[in-house]
Amino acid sequence: MDVDGHHRTLTVDHRMTLLDALRERLDATAPKKGCDHGQCGSCTILVDGRRVTSCLTFAVAADGAQITTAAGLGDGDAVHPVAQAFHDEDAFQCGYCTPGQICSAVGMLDEVKSGAPSFVSDDLEATPELTGAEIRERMSGNLCRCAAYPNIVAAIEKAAVR
Repeated sequence: MDVDGHHRTLTVDHRMTLLDALRERLDATAPKKGCDHGQCGSCTILVDGRRVTSCLTFAVAADGAQITTAAGLGDGDAVHPVAQAFHDEDAFQCGYCTPGQICSAVGMLDEVKSGAPSFVSDDLEATPELTGAEIRERMSGNLCRCAAYPNIVAAIEKAAVR
């Protein structure tokens, strides 16, 4: 698999999660282990451009995949626009959930651009309008114990117009 732009090869037990492979075997510490049940979103990464909870994904399922963690976003020294918006809008407090929030936001914005509707989309055939309700619905799988949600929504709104 390629992890944050670097080809990595490893042999794992078929029961090992992608999160554990990344953190324990490849020293990728951006995805965090929160609940280990796919309920908090702190382990969210992008696999072939789609957001996934890595604690619920087997590492063997990522064979040959392009894995992007929050640490792999951006272009060289340039910060990714979503990460910059999180900084600008103070969309974090303790920061534990932030890498998962940022990866989820990047994936979510791509879903919106592709026209994928959500539960709160008014028109299922039109390109969704990125309202606060739309953002909150699409980000509902990512929890923040510090309750920085208003700033997270503001950051995503800001990143969407960049």
